[in-house]
Amino acid sequence: MVLHSPSLQPEYEIFRAVPRAGQMLADAPAPANPVPTCWRGSLSAQLIFTIPAKRRNSKSISFAPPAVLHAARQILRPLRPSVLLDCHARAPVAFTPRPTPLEGLPSISTLFETSKSLSHHPSPSFLPAVTYCGQMATKQLQSAPTPTRPKSTNGVINGTKAGTGDARIVVIVYGQEQEKIVSIFADVLGKPYRLASSFSAVGSEDHGTVIGIAANDAKGDILTRNKMLMVAINAHCVNLGMPPDVDLSAACDYEFLYTEAPFFRRDLSRFIAFTLGQISHHEALITKPRTYFISTTFPDVRTALSNLDILSVGSDAVEIRVDLLREPLPDGSFSSVPSLSYVGEQVMLLRQRTELPIIFTTRCTRENGRFPMDNPDLYYQYLYRAIQWGCEYIDVEIWLPEDIRRRLFEQRGSSRIISAFHDFSGTFKWPSPQAQTIFAESRKYGDIVKMITIINSMSENYELEYFRSQIKANNPDGPPLSAVNMGQLGQLSRALNTVFSPITHPLLPIVAAPGQMSAAEINEALSTMGQLPKKDIYAIGFKSSPQAAFFEKCFNELGLPHNFASVDRGIKGSVEAFCNQPSFGGAYLNPPLSASQSYIPMLSDAARTIGTIDTIVVRGEGASSYLVGDNATWKGIRATLTRDFAPSAYKDRAAIIISSSGDDAAAIIFALRSLNIGKIYTVGFKAHFALASGVEPFTSIESVQRVDHPFAIISALPPEKSHLVQPLLRHFSTNGRTIPRNGVTGIGGKGKVFVDLANGPRKWDPLAVAEQSGWTAYGVADTSAFTTVETLRLLVGQNVPYSFVRLASGRGLY
Repeated sequence: MVLHSPSLQPEYEIFRAVPRAGQMLADAPAPANPVPTCWRGSLSAQLIFTIPAKRRNSKSISFAPPAVLHAARQILRPLRPSVLLDCHARAPVAFTPRPTPLEGLPSISTLFETSKSLSHHPSPSFLPAVTYCGQMATKQLQSAPTPTRPKSTNGVINGTKAGTGDARIVVIVYGQEQEKIVSIFADVLGKPYRLASSFSAVGSEDHGTVIGIAANDAKGDILTRNKMLMVAINAHCVNLGMPPDVDLSAACDYEFLYTEAPFFRRDLSRFIAFTLGQISHHEALITKPRTYFISTTFPDVRTALSNLDILSVGSDAVEIRVDLLREPLPDGSFSSVPSLSYVGEQVMLLRQRTELPIIFTTRCTRENGRFPMDNPDLYYQYLYRAIQWGCEYIDVEIWLPEDIRRRLFEQRGSSRIISAFHDFSGTFKWPSPQAQTIFAESRKYGDIVKMITIINSMSENYELEYFRSQIKANNPDGPPLSAVNMGQLGQLSRALNTVFSPITHPLLPIVAAPGQMSAAEINEALSTMGQLPKKDIYAIGFKSSPQAAFFEKCFNELGLPHNFASVDRGIKGSVEAFCNQPSFGGAYLNPPLSASQSYIPMLSDAARTIGTIDTIVVRGEGASSYLVGDNATWKGIRATLTRDFAPSAYKDRAAIIISSSGDDAAAIIFALRSLNIGKIYTVGFKAHFALASGVEPFTSIESVQRVDHPFAIISALPPEKSHLVQPLLRHFSTNGRTIPRNGVTGIGGKGKVFVDLANGPRKWDPLAVAEQSGWTAYGVADTSAFTTVETLRLLVGQNVPYSFVRLASGRGLY
């Protein structure tokens, strides 16, 4: 049948040729809703004609019968279509496409003509499990405000849900001629924004809107603002050459320091999501079998930035030793204590270059540091400001007055307090009542208790292990204990400590404490002691691929003893054969396995809901070991979606998924659900079971028109069909959508996200079209790198930063 409309010129007609009883029939009923004229100018004159063939058995070819195709050609050739598709075929047939410019691609109407074909013929899995892819500020903060603790700072609930976070109105205090930062904050949060003249001009009706107030205007009533209604963030641009206003910084709840050029949007995204309680690293870290942190002992962190990707391999956090920073003064000397403005810039620089949580530490002179001990209030100023800067962990020495420790604990917001004790006298003994007293005092105002001592004999390591076991038995719900002995004699305790073990690296200028070891040295020691047995880890389905070289590089850098091999999937049952080997240490798979495997007795919630396993993890040791099927792909997708946007940006917003298979789309749906997405619209497939709730397929052009600006479009089409998403990208273009209404500016520009998961060469690049249309676009390399990070965490319990994956993998792995 040929669909006509008097308002449409012939080249925009939509044809459907239908074979019936070996004949080609055509009729021309006028459609009730012709193609909207607003689509015509930007859509292609190249048409796709769909010819559904009859149902056939599995042995027959997938093209329509020759007679039908011949008849179709006779009717359609005069119209010069670019391609002829069989509805049940996997590829175009018969016609040779004419050379077509980038804008000459199928129209949205065409998308629905081919969506049935996509849904009937699943493509190979869209994404492999891993495809490689001066002057010191001395003003006292006498009345510093207490950031209201968000209702949910859990960040991630059961590892699969974004936290609710702080629901107060976000007010951005901006500097002179820096209004643009307000729009960026709003864009990251997925909200509209407006500018106000004062805090008193902000009311409950502004919920859901980001408010911007100029710094000079904010000073008038910032101290009398309704702190239960709004959260104030001082956004200060360090490029302007002036330090932040000390009074204004102290009066705000948080402070975001940034550079105008270059501007690191992902830094802002991480800062706002953390300070508002939408993400949290702590809950995930305390469940890991082992955690480490690297200490930057540079006098200026700029020295470390070029090697930070390598320095942080194996680390779960990075410590900035504020007492070791050396701020240059105009006369060529150095400040005895670096100023708050200098320290703030150092924290900013570090956060711009790492996604790891930051531990903010000011070590005193008595404890191998350089900070003076005669002014505890000075410590409070710096430690409280670290909370305002969004540092994830604050190291608070137990010798500080209890009032200061208590205030910091109550004011910590989303940050976590490491309550720290150090003893360099050599007289401290682990079996003494003093040790129990120190732990009890430390836990009062600490989320983690850290106890570090220097010892005189090897036996004191064993005394520490007995103390550790006592604490764990007597405080099952208490804060985790990180305890090590310093010096060469204490290195055994560093290997046995499992909570935030401080590590060093050969590239660091000095070690932060006597006897510190690198992550590789600790892993090698554990292997020698039999605590880290050698295992065989497989990439199944990746024969002769570069992934093996990358994993081996990671294993060598981490000092892991494991063997790694890439193998073919082979015949049915081959995966089970690998799993049954005594030395089996885990595997990741492409394509993924169905979740219903009898030899994998346990499944993660994600694997069970998604229905596929891309990572097999070994838990336990020896005869008590067991296999767990997990899915890392959805975590890679979610990490990509939240790289430049806060999780709340997706809450209750619409999203579109286009895929040729429900299996390929399952991980995408799960990732979007973890961000509390609203309605999910689909093209080319139907969701099933638990994933079907809240999912609605597009069935017509009219159904597309009813959707108001989806926040995200994700394509899981194979490379040869990836161009089919481009009409949707153009139709929902974000360019020109910023329309002020009553002083409120809606989200526009790059306020929406497109992710293309096609892995392989393609004729057209959807990412280029997306960027031209104003989308923030990501490709399979981004998602695959994040998936690699998650896979390594699952398989070997070690953290390899995303930046290192991109640095070390190279183009050949993507």
